Amino acid sequence: MTTAMILTVSDTRDLNADKSGLYLETALKSQGVNVLDRQVVIDDAVDIQTQFLLFEQQSPDMILTNGGTGIAIRDVTIPALTPLIPTQIDGFGEAFRELSFKEVGTRALASRAIAGFNTRQQLCYCLPGSTNACQTAMTALILPEYEHLLFERRK
Repeated sequence: MTTAMILTVSDTRDLNADKSGLYLETALKSQGVNVLDRQVVIDDAVDIQTQFLLFEQQSPDMILTNGGTGIAIRDVTIPALTPLIPTQIDGFGEAFRELSFKEVGTRALASRAIAGFNTRQQLCYCLPGSTNACQTAMTALILPEYEHLLFERRK
C-alpha cells in the first residue's frame, strides 16, 4: 500500500481550517493511499524544512505540501524545499501551469509548483494552497501518474 504525508504551509490556517490539506487527504484515501500524517506550519523556511525532514524520516512513499508556492515575499516553500528535492520532474510544473492557465488565465504564471524526488527517493509534490489548484493537480496529474513515477524511480 502506498503511503503519504501532507504538509500545509499557511500563516492563517490550522488543521481544522485546512481545506486544501483535508482535500488532499480525502483524495488520496479514496485511491487507497494510506495517509500517515497531516500537519500545518507557518510560512517560515526553517519550520517548513524541519517538518518536511521529520516526514521524510518516517519513510512515506510520498510527501505532498500545499501553500507558499507563489511569488509573494512570504511564499518560501519552494526556496525552502528545492534543496531537499534534488531530482525535479520538470514536466509536472509545466503541465500544472498549463492546466491552471486554462482555469485562471495569466494568474497561473505566478505558480512555482514543483514535483520531484528527495534523497530518500520519496515522491514529493509542492502545490499551491488553493483548494481548486490542489484539485486540478490531484485529478489531472498526481492520481493518474504517482504509481508509475514511483515504479520508474524504484527500478
